[in-house]
Amino acid sequence: MEHENPNQWYGTTILCVRKGGKTVIAGDGQVTLGNTVIKSTAKKVRTLANDSIIAGFAGATADAFTLFERLEAKLEKHPGQLTRACVELAKDWRTDRYLRRLEAMMAVADENTSLILSGTGDVLEPEDGLIGIGSGGTYALAAARALKDIDGLDAETIVRKAMKIAADICIYTNENLTIESLPRK
Repeated sequence: MEHENPNQWYGTTILCVRKGGKTVIAGDGQVTLGNTVIKSTAKKVRTLANDSIIAGFAGATADAFTLFERLEAKLEKHPGQLTRACVELAKDWRTDRYLRRLEAMMAVADENTSLILSGTGDVLEPEDGLIGIGSGGTYALAAARALKDIDGLDAETIVRKAMKIAADICIYTNENLTIESLPRK
């Protein structure tokens, strides 16, 4: 993600790892305006649908909250059908004049499925159960891919190590993590 506008809010790394029957999504806490850190403890990961779904967002905060609300409504309309709810949200996102202007991406997961949602209408399910979005997403994703096959590392350990690596590389990422997992502890 290129950060050319100094008046734009930036900063997010969201990582989803699925391993050993566990799904974990982590998000860092950094929010920047240009090259200034505005907040270091933002919560960019939350649970939805009575704690059966985890979602993390990258992009403009107000846009992300709008998307969380819309996704929650779709999940209420299609309970237990994460993919269908996400496809319905993506349709709205592409066709609604208001939603079309939102600048955000989401990583969404339940116990069986991990998805990336984008404003271009994409609903993508990665083959390996790993998702990295946001400024440091590619760094965290690369680290998670390298760590995933190491015996003895569970999903949460991989997330923590990969997010640390991303924070060490990406200036828009920090080590103040919000971590949610399924099944719930």
